[in-house]
Amino acid sequence: MTLVLGIDTSTQSTKAVLVDADDGTVVESRAAAHPPGTEVDPRAWLAACDDAAGPLLDRASAVSVAGQQHGMVALDEGGAPVRDALLWNDVRSAAAARDLVAEMGGAQACADAVGSVLVASFTATKLRWLRDHEPDAAARVAEVLLPHDYVSRHLAAPGTRVFTDRGDASGTGYFDTAHGRWRPDLLAAALGHEAGVPEVVAGGVVAATTGSGAALAAGTGDNMGGALGMSLRTGDVLVSIGTSGVASAVSRDPVADGTGTVTGFADAESGFLPMVTTMNAAGILDLQSRWLGVDHAELARLALEADWGSRGLTVLPYYGGERTPNRPDAVGVWRGLTPATTRADLARAAFEALLCGLADAVDRLVAASGVQPTRVLLVGGATRSPALRALAPAVLGRAVAFPPPGEYVALGAARQAAWALTGSEGPPAWPQGGLEEQPAPDEHARACGAAVRAAYASLRDGT
Repeated sequence: MTLVLGIDTSTQSTKAVLVDADDGTVVESRAAAHPPGTEVDPRAWLAACDDAAGPLLDRASAVSVAGQQHGMVALDEGGAPVRDALLWNDVRSAAAARDLVAEMGGAQACADAVGSVLVASFTATKLRWLRDHEPDAAARVAEVLLPHDYVSRHLAAPGTRVFTDRGDASGTGYFDTAHGRWRPDLLAAALGHEAGVPEVVAGGVVAATTGSGAALAAGTGDNMGGALGMSLRTGDVLVSIGTSGVASAVSRDPVADGTGTVTGFADAESGFLPMVTTMNAAGILDLQSRWLGVDHAELARLALEADWGSRGLTVLPYYGGERTPNRPDAVGVWRGLTPATTRADLARAAFEALLCGLADAVDRLVAASGVQPTRVLLVGGATRSPALRALAPAVLGRAVAFPPPGEYVALGAARQAAWALTGSEGPPAWPQGGLEEQPAPDEHARACGAAVRAAYASLRDGT
């Protein structure tokens, strides 16, 4: 049996899966937590990688790393971080994003240049924040990496050049996504001076070797890894409910949406991965559980006890700002609380708010990218909730399918590792199965879902 190792260095933890390269069967998995917060010493990720993946490395013939997108890993001449990494969900660079978009000639010009309209998540905006707020640190930056690049370099044999892939690079704000090339001028404009960037390596080749001699693939961003892990095909819309909420779809053509609704990323193969991202997703349920003093199982039970519309209670869950719509300074809003509001209503409103935000994301993806969905796949820890499964078809207004629980980002990295190991034209066709399908809502449920979305839209738009 040939084994490959996929590593997911995500916002919250490192997950590692050892996989049979022939059929994708997971043989063993391990995990290690990351420090909390929106700025983290990136060396903590290396320690977590050693903990989670280290015991599995010697058994793998090939390795690949998928990682959280956008994070700014700014290194000095000696390869040491000049400061803690700023993560994708750190919104302090919102003003910098607006400035950079204006300097590039406006939103459409920005999207034409890099595939997306810059928001606070993008690496370039964090470099501009660094230039303006910590100029001494900015002056010492010699090289800028993304989280997965940094971990891949840690695993590579000494002396290996630093490398990345077009998928993760497309989330920096200084990469021409449509043409697959760096824009060093945009990096310099953001940071105030030139800095090194990794070499862009194709997904299906061996980029380097590990210290133990295993093949090391290019790696990719977490969303691109998730698409690989799901074997996403044209017509699929993937909705991932984790720290962030993400609606994405594979496309043969690049997207340059000047409204900023859709980010026009590249995928981990040779196509593109248009995407709509929300900052608030599973955390909505975490907060509601905490406020009600219940676990997630009880939260779901309460939610299913309530009626559609939560007795007039509507929640706009922009608790830590929001990315779609682009409201980095927003806070959460509850409307419709009355003496008749029950604990069940409070629980139900949280699920309805989460699903309304995701439904908005799917609708915007379809409208801006032209993707015509043939099925909607929902993944992420929150999809284990029976309340979310029950309510999703009506709020989304579509049939949905729930793949079995799995570490799909790490699995996608493993699939890329197997691809690099074989040198084939495309990633291996590992069998897919275990989908739990929910049919399209009936007329009554569709009407209830539409009413909930209308109330949510009214609060969202201030009407």
